[in-house]
Amino acid sequence: MAPHPAVQAMIDLSAGAIGGAACVFSGQPLDTAKVKMQTFPNLYRGFIHCVSSTYKQVGLRGLYQGTSPALMANIAENSVLFMSYGFCQQVIRFTAGLHNEAVLSDVQKACAGSVASIFSSLVLCPTELVKCRLQAMYEMESTGKIAKSQNTVWSVVKSIMRNDGPQGFFQGLTTTIAREVPGYFCFFGAYELCRTTFADHMKCEKDDIGVAPIMFSGGFGGACLWLIVYPFDCVKSRIQVMSMMGKQAGFFKTFMTIARTEGVRALYSGLTPTMVRTFPANGALFLGYEVSRKVMMKKFDS
Repeated sequence: MAPHPAVQAMIDLSAGAIGGAACVFSGQPLDTAKVKMQTFPNLYRGFIHCVSSTYKQVGLRGLYQGTSPALMANIAENSVLFMSYGFCQQVIRFTAGLHNEAVLSDVQKACAGSVASIFSSLVLCPTELVKCRLQAMYEMESTGKIAKSQNTVWSVVKSIMRNDGPQGFFQGLTTTIAREVPGYFCFFGAYELCRTTFADHMKCEKDDIGVAPIMFSGGFGGACLWLIVYPFDCVKSRIQVMSMMGKQAGFFKTFMTIARTEGVRALYSGLTPTMVRTFPANGALFLGYEVSRKVMMKKFDS
């Protein structure tokens, strides 16, 4: 018997939080390299150069800059995402005239994930703004774009509040939603399709395919997401970091400026560390989510 909807929501929220934490711990240095390369594509020759330069300049802690807000961002985003994902699946069942425990198709689940990402964007944007600024702080200071300042989460939060007020935390929200909606359709669609393929091949239920297939499916979903929406993410990072110097142009104007002055290739700067990161990070995300959700569901079923 399915648990009460409120209990189900809490299970999805908790499982999403566990998955989000696993995602950060397995991929933070590569995420730092991605943001640096997106924001300053001309400073680094490539992924290895970016990582080695950061290590020489700031040490190992430079690769873990922004871990606290990244942890907050991922836990907040994934708790809301997976809770909304469960809720949106119920909405799809209701609109399609299906009963409460009906199994949805992979495309229906992809649609549920896409809609759920709108809600998660609202909690992701403020925390990701702080994370991106911390990750690119060294480059902003060394290129003279901003004066030297304290590189702490609290100093960045105070700076945003002082200069822009509470609405300043939502700089890049439009771009975040533009990235998340198509991205999470591909993310959940590819993840569920991959799990279905494994289940058919192994002749078992999707929930019983095992650790390696779940991690591969999560990584495959993440790879599909980033290949589709990477230019949107690049524009978002640029808006969020460069807004430290003052009001930044919107998504379309920033997109066109980068394409015209730096070339289309600049919109894909940092793709290599992103694709390297996506399999361990998203694999850990879905493994953390699926395993913890299964354990909690068993507790409430018994």
